[in-house]
Amino acid sequence: MGPVGITLTSIAVLLFFMCFVTVRQGMVAVVTIFGKYNKIMKPGLNFRIPLLQRIYKRISIQNRSVELGFAATTIDQANVNFTCMVLYSVLDNDEKTIQNVAFKFIDERNFMQALVRSVEGSIRAFVATKKQSEILSLRREIVIEVKENMDKVLEDWGYHLIDLQVNDIAFDEEVMKSMSKVVASSNLKAAAENEGQALLITKTKFAEAEGNAIKIAALAEKEAAQLRGQGIALFREEVAKGMSQAAKLMQDSNLDSSLILFSMWTEAVKNFAEQGEGNVIFLDGSVEGMEKTMKQMMALGRMDLDAKK
Repeated sequence: MGPVGITLTSIAVLLFFMCFVTVRQGMVAVVTIFGKYNKIMKPGLNFRIPLLQRIYKRISIQNRSVELGFAATTIDQANVNFTCMVLYSVLDNDEKTIQNVAFKFIDERNFMQALVRSVEGSIRAFVATKKQSEILSLRREIVIEVKENMDKVLEDWGYHLIDLQVNDIAFDEEVMKSMSKVVASSNLKAAAENEGQALLITKTKFAEAEGNAIKIAALAEKEAAQLRGQGIALFREEVAKGMSQAAKLMQDSNLDSSLILFSMWTEAVKNFAEQGEGNVIFLDGSVEGMEKTMKQMMALGRMDLDAKK
């Protein structure tokens, strides 16, 4: 075999091996003929026509991620710095989806630029309607807003937004200082309000306790006064009984009942002297004074007897 035969054989062997293409797992290959879409090759060993069918692009159908860092401005002109992680993938391995992924953008760099700018724009538009005091509590709302805005756009591109994680939200240093002061003043205000409420409750309970004590003391004084009155009444009643019995006995013995009053008079003078404890007590010791006092005591005795009857 001459040199020409060897050359033709080599070309034939080379063309034979060029008919087979291997596509890795998790990838699909887009095939074109003279620059026009022809078909897709799925993972494994695939056949193609050498020199006619060319692999235009290999596309990963696995999940991919990109980290974003950007700033947004709230409605009250506070700058907020975001750090986000976007997780996305090709929507599916359907032929139409793969065509969109392969031909919507010139290259991967342009697609990434469009994806990043779209996510940033959606977050900035949402943040621009909120106040700085609301942003920190709106992570979930931000994710929902971006997914709602981006799902349809990415679907037209052949992609699907799997997840958006807002990893960090930070304000400018001056804003953070002012927010710290606001939080500190709010805590002081809450502490003062709580202290005031506690003081009010303490004073209210003290006033209630003092009022109850006064009420109890008044009721006790009332009961004591009633008992004292009842005691005096019972004492007078017993005195009247004793005087009436003594007077009756003296009348039965033909004795003058005024002797009882004289005896009471002398006993009273004796008790004044014994129990006076150094106090000066002025009494009318004349006969006329004694008679006057005895008459008054007899009148008092008759009043008690009449009241008893």
